Amino acid sequence: MSTSSSSAAERNFKREFLNILFIVFVVLLICFFIFFVNHHENNKYIIETLELNGSAEEGDALFKINCVGCHGISARGLVGPDLHTITKRMNDKEIIKQVTGGLTPPMPSFEIDPVNMSNLLKYLHSLE
Repeated sequence: MSTSSSSAAERNFKREFLNILFIVFVVLLICFFIFFVNHHENNKYIIETLELNGSAEEGDALFKINCVGCHGISARGLVGPDLHTITKRMNDKEIIKQVTGGLTPPMPSFEIDPVNMSNLLKYLHSLE
């Protein structure tokens, strides 16, 4: 009799194990899908931004509206760093990710359309 109850316990254990394994697999699949979709959209935004030829003058105006509080009116830095060598330290993709993601606290993230991001990049390149 002990064999049948241990056999039933083994079947229950296997069933529960397979259920847990299935749930973990589904959760990982969902996480991968979310990451892939987000990554793809981010790449599309970066590609679209880099295809544009921005205006340094419009980028300067955008900078003065959004960035001077931390980087100063001449982009020499206050709370945020001096940006005159930023295009030598970071490539354009990294700068885009920094601006849109606010990767280094206390920098906030900005929702900025590709045209304005291209203008801001052009302005940053003019600081060299």
